[in-house]
Amino acid sequence: MAKTDFLTADMTRRQFMKISGKSLAGLTLSASMLSLFGCSQKQVDAGAVATWALPQGLLVVNADLCTGCQRCEINCTLTNDGVCSSYISRVKIQRRLNLDGDGNGLLSGTDNCFVYFPDTCRQCEDPACGNACPQKAITTDSRGIRVVDTDKCIGCGACVEACPWHMPTVNPETGKSSKCIACGACVAGCPSGALSIVDWDAVTSAAQAAYMDL
Repeated sequence: MAKTDFLTADMTRRQFMKISGKSLAGLTLSASMLSLFGCSQKQVDAGAVATWALPQGLLVVNADLCTGCQRCEINCTLTNDGVCSSYISRVKIQRRLNLDGDGNGLLSGTDNCFVYFPDTCRQCEDPACGNACPQKAITTDSRGIRVVDTDKCIGCGACVEACPWHMPTVNPETGKSSKCIACGACVAGCPSGALSIVDWDAVTSAAQAAYMDL
């Protein structure tokens, strides 16, 4: 049996599911993987790079490249809601804005006092949002993505409070909750390359190449 037979796209996805939505800091990536992700080992070590395992590929977020332009939020809501609204966007630009070097501001800490980075649904294997919904309005579609059934949703906000990252959002106009459905609109609208989706076959090939170099 070939040395790389055990590395399949499905297995690679399952491996990345374990760290989905988390920083890759502490991991040493191969040259092929760094090139594929469009980042440097220095950015990985600094905690600037995170990945989300989606059905169509690996969503790679490089906070070092994010300018905070909110284009991803705009594309998300224009695509999914037909409006331009950062508030109801399924991808959210998080801001770490400290007022001074002593950490007196929105968040504590003395480093990275002015940082933007995109954040979105982790597509948790055991979704807190879905478990908390009293109407069972959050279900899993054929791709494995957690989606909101708007016919069942009553806009109570239980999903928002249950999510550790508060990713779902209740639209104040429609009274319905929404969350990321992995449509990729955010990636298409990113002008700086802070967001990208890498096909699973490409991720697996890079993993195989790294293994063969061992």
